[in-house]
Amino acid sequence: MTRVLVIDDDRLQFRLVQAHFNRFQTGSYELEWSETYEEGLSKLLTGGYAVCLLDFRLGEKDGLQLIREAAAAGCRTPIVFLTAETSGSVDIQALEAGALDYLVKGEISPRSLERSLRYALKLGETLEALRRLATRDELTGLLNRREYDRILAEEEDRAKRFDHPLALIMIDLDHFKAVNDNHGHQAGDAVLREVARRLSGSIRTVDRAARIGGEELALILVQTDRDAAVDVAKRAIKLISGAPIEVGDGFKLSVTASAGVAEMPRDAVGVPGLVAASDKALYAAKTQGRNRVVSAGGERGGP
Repeated sequence: MTRVLVIDDDRLQFRLVQAHFNRFQTGSYELEWSETYEEGLSKLLTGGYAVCLLDFRLGEKDGLQLIREAAAAGCRTPIVFLTAETSGSVDIQALEAGALDYLVKGEISPRSLERSLRYALKLGETLEALRRLATRDELTGLLNRREYDRILAEEEDRAKRFDHPLALIMIDLDHFKAVNDNHGHQAGDAVLREVARRLSGSIRTVDRAARIGGEELALILVQTDRDAAVDVAKRAIKLISGAPIEVGDGFKLSVTASAGVAEMPRDAVGVPGLVAASDKALYAAKTQGRNRVVSAGGERGGP
């Protein structure tokens, strides 16, 4: 069942859309209606819909504003823009705002609406795949270095604006070169994939995990102070070393990692200092025997 959100302040128009859906030739859809800008935006941001049909006029506000606000909040639900306007500029404005298609209400038929929905859904899938290629590390599925840099700068701005702490954990797999040298790069790839999976399960959904180098990983923890970040790092290190990793043909390898932790503003006033402090702590963890956590404040945690 494909869930569709209709945001339109006209109940009659929603009933008309329902009638069109009942005449579709293929697919199974579940419609939900929101008649106000605020309610519609709130539902859209839940991410629980495959596609949204959005009216241009929504009381004192309009659909273009809603699209922009949703996009700014990270919404990626495909949107089909509906309007009674026939001005040639409206469709361009809608597409520039982020809508994937545009329909004039007086010209909508079951066939055109069904075609538009299929187009928006397919294009939405393609765009999401392209976003993933641009922001994710192909091997591990974690954020890539470019996206890590972007998000870290974005979170720095947010932390300073709202006076919240921002923590960074730098993680390096111990003796990873030996894994590749002794067991081959396929084994090394298997280790990285499994470590990434374990790390992703050790953090909240609001936090970020990234692969920033060969065996170098990082965790960005929002609204988290150094003490809490040290706890997260200890848990992550324990998960990495907790069970041998299968690397092929039933063969398993035991893997450990070292971590350095720092917090802004406690250990640094900005991202460059935060990275330097966590990197310095990571170096200390490795020189002190590996398989441990060291914070910028000198706190240590080992096996």
